Amino acid sequence: MTKSEKIEYRPVSVREALTEMKDLSEIMIDLAYSAALFNSRELAEEVLELEKRVDSLAYILDMNAMLAARDAEDAESLIGVTTVAAATDKISDAAADIATIVLKEVGIHPIVREAFEKVEEQLARAEVKPDSVFINKRVGDLELAAKIGVDIIAIRRGKEWIINPSEDETIVEGDVLIARGAPLGVDELKGLAEGKIKEME
Repeated sequence: MTKSEKIEYRPVSVREALTEMKDLSEIMIDLAYSAALFNSRELAEEVLELEKRVDSLAYILDMNAMLAARDAEDAESLIGVTTVAAATDKISDAAADIATIVLKEVGIHPIVREAFEKVEEQLARAEVKPDSVFINKRVGDLELAAKIGVDIIAIRRGKEWIINPSEDETIVEGDVLIARGAPLGVDELKGLAEGKIKEME
């Protein structure tokens, strides 16, 4: 989070905020490793976008915890919450560090690549273009897992992140899909999202 960014207080459920932070940090780690393995600037940039969201959640959660503490006993009971939030924030920072290595083109040591090359699934980023067959389709109706072996694990819509989208979530133009699956399926997903492929095989 940069110093110029101002985060305004808003009441949030501590449980929901922690859950979202956990989900986001898990995706960040996967994306960061994939970015390093495939030397993907696009994936690395998504990691940094996610980091902004995690930083924001951590800050808002801290404010809510402070306001919720009415006395010393309350404050003590909330220490565990803020400690977990801080630890989760550190995980997201570590993922962002990996992404930064990719963006700075420092280079990934061959040993690191070897460690992840045997992974059967990979993560990918695909932006939904104006002529994509995905537009106005529900995630569940696409049956991507059954047809091409790919799952959409997150959608970025502007600055909003939809983690583990439900089957009823409708895809719109401009959505950035984060998907996990076999390499061939991931390539097909990109083609479908970008309008280069008009129907699933």
